[in-house]
Amino acid sequence: MGKVTATTTPLFFQSKLLCISLLYLFTTLLLAIYHSLSSTKCLFRSSPFDPIQTPFFSYPHSYGEHKYAIPTDRSFCSSPVFFSDYGVVVDEIKDLCKNSSAFWPVLSYVQGKGDSFGGNLSTQKRITYFNHSNNGVKVPCGFLKKFPVSASDRIAMENCNGVVVVSAIFNDHDKIRQPVGLGSKTLESVCFFMLIDDITLKGLYNHKLIPQNSPDYKVGVWRIVKVSSKKLYENPAMNGVIPKYLVHRLFPNSKFSIWIDAKLQLMVDPLLLIHSLVVSTNADMAISKHPYYIHTMEEAMATARWKKWSDVDALTRQMETYCENGLQPWTPNKLPYTTDVPDSALILRKHGLGSNLFSCLLFNELEAFNPRDQLAFAYVRDQMNPKLKLNMFEVEVFEHIVVEYRHNLKKIGDESAGSGTRPKAKRTKRTSHDFDLNGSSCQKYLLEMWGESHS
Repeated sequence: MGKVTATTTPLFFQSKLLCISLLYLFTTLLLAIYHSLSSTKCLFRSSPFDPIQTPFFSYPHSYGEHKYAIPTDRSFCSSPVFFSDYGVVVDEIKDLCKNSSAFWPVLSYVQGKGDSFGGNLSTQKRITYFNHSNNGVKVPCGFLKKFPVSASDRIAMENCNGVVVVSAIFNDHDKIRQPVGLGSKTLESVCFFMLIDDITLKGLYNHKLIPQNSPDYKVGVWRIVKVSSKKLYENPAMNGVIPKYLVHRLFPNSKFSIWIDAKLQLMVDPLLLIHSLVVSTNADMAISKHPYYIHTMEEAMATARWKKWSDVDALTRQMETYCENGLQPWTPNKLPYTTDVPDSALILRKHGLGSNLFSCLLFNELEAFNPRDQLAFAYVRDQMNPKLKLNMFEVEVFEHIVVEYRHNLKKIGDESAGSGTRPKAKRTKRTSHDFDLNGSSCQKYLLEMWGESHS
C-alpha cells in the first residue's frame, strides 16, 4: 500500500481560481477606497507639477458660490494636451524672459491725443497699417487717452516682467474666481491682475471682500486694479476689450500673457499652459477653436439672430466693409489656420511683434464697429503681414484647462442666488429681422461658404 503524504497547505488555498478571485477582490477594494478618498477621482494619476493645496481665499457666503458650471464631458484623469515637467518649465520660461532678443523686433506705437482711446480711425486708414513690412512705422494701438488707474497700480503693472494673467469685471457682472493647480513656484514669477470698474468695486465693498480705506486691493492671488471707466467708453464691454487686446501695453515689461474671461476658472498652472501651447509650438498666440462655427459669417448671423449685438444694421455695415476689403470664407487654402472663428474667452500670447501687431490691429477694428471680437478676427489675421503664428487648439483642450461658469454672481438682497435653487434664465429672443446680405458685396462670400459647407 502507498504511503499517505501529509500536506502543510490548507485545502482552502490550493485552488488557483480561488486565490486569483481573492486577489482581485482585495485589489478592487483598495482601488475603490483610493478613488473615494482622492480629490481628483483619478486612479494612479501623477501630476506634472507640485500643486498648492491651501485655498487662496475664503469667500463670504453672500458672495455666491461656484454653482452652475456649464456641463462638459471633461475628464481630469486624462489630458488632451502634453505638459512637460513643472521644474523644467519654470526654468525654461525664466530663461526666455531674461532673453530680450527672443521678443525682437519691438513694435512702435503712435503717440498723441485723440477724441477716443483708439483714435476712431477710418477704414482706409486702418487698412494702411495691415502691411507692416517696415518696422520703423508706428502703429496706432490705443492710449490716445490716458488709461485711468492709480499711480501705485500703474507702477505694479509696469513691474510685472515675466508672465501676467489678466482678467476684468466691468458692471459687476461676474465673481472673482481663484485659479486651481498652481505650482509651488508660480506666484514668484506670475502676476495676476483683475481690472474692475467703480460699480464692481462697490459690490466688493458690499460683500466685505476688500477694505474701503486701503489704497491697494487683493483678493486671493488677484491684485485688484480699479479703472475709472467713465473716462473711456460708455459700453462696459468695450472697456473690457482694452485689457483683453492691449495687455502688452498695459504691462509693457511682461513677456507672456494669459487673458481669461471672468466667467472662466483656470484649472492648470499658467506656466504649464504658456509652455505647452505657446513656447513648445513656437506660436505668437494660442486660442481655442469655436465649438460650432468655422466661417466668420456664421458667427455674424448668430450675433444678429441671438441679439449678441443689438444694432443689426451696424453689423451689416461691418460685414459689408470686410467683404469689400478681402474677407473670405474658410477653405483649406487658409491652412495652417484651421478655422476663422475662435473662442476668445482664453488667449495666450508671446509679447513679440506678431502677437502685438495683431492685437493692435484687432483693437482698432473693435473700436470702429463693436466689441464682438470674433467678427474681426479672421479679417485681421488674414490681411496682416507678417503672418501671425497661431495655435488654434481643440475645444477638448479648452475644456480641460478651464471651467466655464454662467453669470451667477449673487447680488446683495438676492435670496434666490443663495437658496440652492437656480434662478430661471431669461429666454433669448431673436431679432426682429434676420441678418440679410442679399444683393450685397458679401454674396460671393455666402455662396462660397454654403458651397463649402454642402460639398
